[in-house]
Amino acid sequence: MILNEDKALKVAEFLLQCKAIKLSPLKPFTWASGIKSPIYCDNRVTLSYPSIRTFLRQSYAESIVEHFGRPDVIAGVATGGIAQGALVAQELGLPFIYVRSGAKAHGMGNQVEGYFEEGQKVVVIEDLISTGGSSLKAIEALREAKLDVKGLVAIFTYGFDMAHKNFADAECPYVTLTNYETMLEKALESNLISSHELSSLQEWRMNPKEWKK
Repeated sequence: MILNEDKALKVAEFLLQCKAIKLSPLKPFTWASGIKSPIYCDNRVTLSYPSIRTFLRQSYAESIVEHFGRPDVIAGVATGGIAQGALVAQELGLPFIYVRSGAKAHGMGNQVEGYFEEGQKVVVIEDLISTGGSSLKAIEALREAKLDVKGLVAIFTYGFDMAHKNFADAECPYVTLTNYETMLEKALESNLISSHELSSLQEWRMNPKEWKK
């Protein structure tokens, strides 16, 4: 689910404009998993652009209130969701915590960092959803800490079926500010890709492992 079509197109435009999303169907990127991909997404780049950063922060906040109501606390997922989450918490005037990928091996051994109380309502902030694996590990940690996870908001999703299934299985609703199809629409409209490249990009999304084999 996305916030709304007009805002989703604007977010997509900003991500392409600042090159947080790079498209290269002819010279694909290689992900850590070994998958060849015509797209590379690094939403941390948006933090370097004040106007884009502000638009995303406000869009996050609007989406949270519209879909989940006002929570008690905002939680960012390490690492990409920490800076975005802190900005959103500031926008809403709420406490902020963040979730490590695993518990610390020293000190207090925390996985959830920051002050919170059991039973508080929390909305989780991510920058990107691929399969949803890291996001759902964070949600599990928050639930184990006896927080009430209302849902998750991210900037962008590839829209993989696996992600939809994983979030459904975890009974955690999520919203993104924009998505893969909307981004392709904006890229084509802006002449950043050709119709032939559009077809290739759509084929990749349907079956990344087999694309270009």
